[in-house]
Amino acid sequence: MGRVHSLVMACAVAASCFQSKALHAQAGCPRLDFVGEVHAGQSFQHRIDAGHIFLLENIASGWVIRVLPATGPRPAQDYAELATPPYRSPNPLLLTTDFSFRAQDTIAWNPREFHYFVTPSELKTASMAYQATVREPNRPAAGAALFPLLEKACTADLRILDARIAGGTANQSGMAATVASHFAQTAHTLETATTPTPLGRIVTLSFHVVFQGTLSGLQH
Repeated sequence: MGRVHSLVMACAVAASCFQSKALHAQAGCPRLDFVGEVHAGQSFQHRIDAGHIFLLENIASGWVIRVLPATGPRPAQDYAELATPPYRSPNPLLLTTDFSFRAQDTIAWNPREFHYFVTPSELKTASMAYQATVREPNRPAAGAALFPLLEKACTADLRILDARIAGGTANQSGMAATVASHFAQTAHTLETATTPTPLGRIVTLSFHVVFQGTLSGLQH
């Protein structure tokens, strides 16, 4: 995704955009929870409801959380991608060693709260607003249609239950230090048979995902 300057700055500080958003969550947010396990090189998929699928998508540096339509073509942006700023920055959707996060930093950002849209019309509006801001990065009003959507987006959490990692040898980056604070509290095993690298590698993850439902079911 391209950089959205004013919109990202408005939402860039540790999910501050969402501290009270649970009170405004729209009706129709599904409520369920499940556990899963994923190994490096593999993806994990679980149906949320008739219209949505949770995907932990494998990429070279780890995994990306996605909420996709259950049927039809895959959209350019998924339901979670634009609902969970900041964009092109460390983000709760990224369980990866991108942005100088070491493997141990990635599992130490635990749990992770993320957000997602429900309807195709919301996703279409969000995508159009995002693209407008990409075209006009110095005009904050270009992406104004995104803000009411972010306020009512649904909420979910992913908690890492256990992990196997090859830890990175680099010093912790400043960005990682702001969110990666639960390494000691996250069950993990260190893999020592591989050649050390600066960022390391996540080998396996066990996790619990909770989709928090509509207003009556939210726990915030």
